[in-house]
Amino acid sequence: MKVLVIENNSINMKFLSNVLEISGYEVLEATDAAIGISIAREKLPPLILMDIQLPGMDGICATKILKNDEKTKYIKIIATTASAMKGDKERIIEAGFDGYIAKPIRYKELLNIIKSIIK
Repeated sequence: MKVLVIENNSINMKFLSNVLEISGYEVLEATDAAIGISIAREKLPPLILMDIQLPGMDGICATKILKNDEKTKYIKIIATTASAMKGDKERIIEAGFDGYIAKPIRYKELLNIIKSIIK
């Protein structure tokens, strides 16, 4: 299964890509929202891991664009964010995300969330 990782931090990108590849996923990478949206529209991955704080357009705006597009609205999107304050998870889910994981990401938690969302 293809997973698109939209992440501008190279250390986080390498970690996520490695965990996903070792777990058998095909990883697509984007370092900003515009590139991510373009890849999502072209490759139609079943899952996106979307950083919230991206340069230019943030992950919330990018998710709204994808969820309002007939071609990409079915793609499951998990937010990855350092924003782990009370209420952040609820706010992010209300914005259209299918899941949420706080940074620093623990690989077992990540894989469990992916399995729970992709059935």
